[in-house]
Amino acid sequence: MLPINKERLIKQFIQLVQIDSESKEELAIATYLKEIFTSLGLTVLEDNAALKTGHQANNLICTLKGNNHTSETIFFAAHMDTVKPGNNIKPIIDKNFIKSDGTTILGADDKAGIAVIIELIHILKEQQIPHGDIQFILTVGEESGLVGAKAFDTSLIHPSYGYVLDSDGEVGSIVVQAPYQYKILTKIYGKAAHAGIAPEKGISAINVAAKAISKMKLGRIDEETTANIGYFKGGKQTNIVCDYVEILAEARSLKKEKVDSIVNHIKQTFDQYANKYGATSNIEVNEMYAGYHLQQSEQVVAIAFQAAEEIGLNPKAIKSGGGSDANIFNSYGIPTVNLAVGYENIHTKKERISIQQLINLTNLVLQIIKNSSK
Repeated sequence: MLPINKERLIKQFIQLVQIDSESKEELAIATYLKEIFTSLGLTVLEDNAALKTGHQANNLICTLKGNNHTSETIFFAAHMDTVKPGNNIKPIIDKNFIKSDGTTILGADDKAGIAVIIELIHILKEQQIPHGDIQFILTVGEESGLVGAKAFDTSLIHPSYGYVLDSDGEVGSIVVQAPYQYKILTKIYGKAAHAGIAPEKGISAINVAAKAISKMKLGRIDEETTANIGYFKGGKQTNIVCDYVEILAEARSLKKEKVDSIVNHIKQTFDQYANKYGATSNIEVNEMYAGYHLQQSEQVVAIAFQAAEEIGLNPKAIKSGGGSDANIFNSYGIPTVNLAVGYENIHTKKERISIQQLINLTNLVLQIIKNSSK
């Protein structure tokens, strides 16, 4: 087993979560990380993602030059931003876990991944472990729709494959399949009228939309497919027949043909009921990200499986209903899987992570590097 400085790893993680970095406000954490990676001897570049995303900071690309020039270049990625409430985090060590004081999230999603990356670099240098070039990608805006990864300048990287450190579940779980996701914005235009004097002269956009939604397949469609109405807004006063509503829905599936089918179902249902009641519908469909599916025989997966087995973990190939930066890197043609980090109850004030999971993840990525350098 390769040596890990447990105290340094914990201290680094605690320091990271205390740097405010709610999504769109990543400047402080980006500045800190540029200093850390530069001090460790890495070449640090940043793209121009901020111009495209409106976030405070750019994506960071930190390259550790290899000492084994026959090895392939690989990458590891994590995201710098957190969800709300993520400011003024006060981490607490409670027996074998690290958690917040209960007033905020903890931010292990995804500062656990960043802390592991930093500890990894320390160990590679201290132990002079053979490796090829390794690129560490730190993205902004993962929590706001993978916007940092979508704006990423791929000319700054040259890996053969890579690993995102950002999935729930016990370390050793490997997300080899993740969904396609679409968002569907629907605008229903009815006709205003006085609700007490002449409601029959109006066309209620709320009524039209409600009738359409009541006929839709929503929630769990099948084991690979889901759909959801995220928000429904419109109307002004109770004495006015509502002439406009806006509905935002999403559909996702592990299979492209299935997500296309549910998107078309939602569109057709809104159109059908708008036509039936004399309203007008305007529907916009946007792909949020493409899905991916990697076989266990593929190099990026096989190396992770072997590494997990060699350090005594129980590797599992899993499917996820959630997207991550791994979806985007796969869409760029770079084989990428998402590795479980071991955090629990993310996006809640009960978020926590086991210290042992931090150690396990560090051991896993070290072993992946060792195996990729053979």
